[in-house]
Amino acid sequence: MSDISVDGDRLLGRLEELGNIGRDAGGRLVRLAGSDGDKLGRDLFVSWLNQAGLDVAVDRIGNIFGIWRPAGTEDCQPLMLGSHIDTVINAGIYDGCYGVVAGLEVIQALKAANFRPIRPIAVAAFTNEEGVRFAPDMMGSLVYARGLDVDAALSTVGTDGAVLGEELKRIGYAGAEAPGFLKPFAYVELHIEQGPVLEREGIALGAVENLQGISWQRITVEGTANHAGTTPINMRADAGYGAARIIAYLRERARSSATPTVATVGCLDLEPNAINVIPSRATLTVDLRDPFEHRLREESEALGAFLEMLAREEQLLISVEELAQSSPVAFNQEIVQMIEGAAEKRGLTCRRMTSGAGHDAQMIAPIAPTAMIFVPSCGGISHNPAEYTSKADLIAGANVLMDVVRHISSQACI
Repeated sequence: MSDISVDGDRLLGRLEELGNIGRDAGGRLVRLAGSDGDKLGRDLFVSWLNQAGLDVAVDRIGNIFGIWRPAGTEDCQPLMLGSHIDTVINAGIYDGCYGVVAGLEVIQALKAANFRPIRPIAVAAFTNEEGVRFAPDMMGSLVYARGLDVDAALSTVGTDGAVLGEELKRIGYAGAEAPGFLKPFAYVELHIEQGPVLEREGIALGAVENLQGISWQRITVEGTANHAGTTPINMRADAGYGAARIIAYLRERARSSATPTVATVGCLDLEPNAINVIPSRATLTVDLRDPFEHRLREESEALGAFLEMLAREEQLLISVEELAQSSPVAFNQEIVQMIEGAAEKRGLTCRRMTSGAGHDAQMIAPIAPTAMIFVPSCGGISHNPAEYTSKADLIAGANVLMDVVRHISSQACI
């Protein structure tokens, strides 16, 4: 299975070329969904698809597909590869882009080797995976899997007041195809780990067997603004102190647990935000993650009980708004085993992993057998210009993806 390899120079060159598109005046990589930078990245990707001789299709939510349909495979469901090319603000060049570029490279390498799959192979670049400008994240794949109505998604208003559907038209990527027009036989996504585990353990590859569930909440703590000097500590209804207690509680609970549960407070606002005034209001977000549904539910319930106790103790009014909820995802065990076998045949160490981040793969999993491949992230850094994976690891991951693709695309078309 390892007698064919990808063109490493082409793979790396394209990653660098795509990574130079969408830079702002300060040199930051900012390719938000539906932006001018997004258009430039899309245009480049489509030009590569055309050069590779693939059929190009764009659906209504702007997802782009490059499809290889060898003669005789037209009636078979395609094997789908891919990820996304939109970015966060001040991004690195690998997150998402690696899976898209490597997917295309695998198809081109197989074509060049005269490999004949039994079924079509497609590479996808899904719209708005990051969710920075338009919410929710992973929107393109969610719409594709019929988890969100396409018209509702297109009417989404962004952080800058723009409407997604109008922006897709403006940049030329409001496609004609209905989302889900291409039902995949299976989906495999290659991605950088975005965490420190593989590098720290000296392992070359991750076979991702599941993905954490996520609960996002916004908590509002209301107290009483008062003078910072004249109000005794035991007579305060201090919303800022309430927020601090919540943050400390989440940290200590996760730290003392034997489970892989993680909790993060990423946003915090105080009002009136004055140095000599006791805060009357604190607003904070909570991100809870765990690979198991029952534990995620237990953590949310425990937080709720703590908030009730805190409100009583500190004479505060505390309310909670659920922002997003996604269940844990178990990937297809057969594909996970294929990844492990392909890594072994390439002489690469491999371990099973849980993904701590959300990916397009979790949205596709309900409609097709799905799995992911991880390669190491140096320092575990991602969503940052310092994001880096070695050339050898990038090429190795693409070669394992190719071996998995050869195996799946050779399975009989039923």
